Amino acid sequence: MTTEQKSAYDKIMEAVYGYSGGVFFLYEYSGTQKTFVWKTLASTLKSKGQIVLAIASSGIASLLIPGDKTAYSRFAIPLNVDELSTCNIKQGSDLAQLLVKTTLIIWDEATIVNKYCIEALDQTMQDILRFKNINSLD
Repeated sequence: MTTEQKSAYDKIMEAVYGYSGGVFFLYEYSGTQKTFVWKTLASTLKSKGQIVLAIASSGIASLLIPGDKTAYSRFAIPLNVDELSTCNIKQGSDLAQLLVKTTLIIWDEATIVNKYCIEALDQTMQDILRFKNINSLD
């Protein structure tokens, strides 16, 4: 790994193991090995029995990741999203249970989606996780 890649890897793993959570963007030009970093993160966590969801913003990009899912299909994000939108995930559903158990979500090309998509997922995650951890509202 390069120094920058190792720094990003270490910061994300620190957030995972410190249970502090967080949102991290790896924003670089094509060919800078972003995929290598997130595959390394996913491999490390999966080897320890953790659940990692890898999704993409577009259908083309989703073909390059394991699981072959877009953010819209994985998180049931509405097509016409606005500032009040949430994902169509019901408390106690299989998808909600999966999200509760998930250690890391890798969202490839997150910078190309409407900001309300990310905010809808954030609000939904707060709603789902508040029953497991009251601090998830923060």
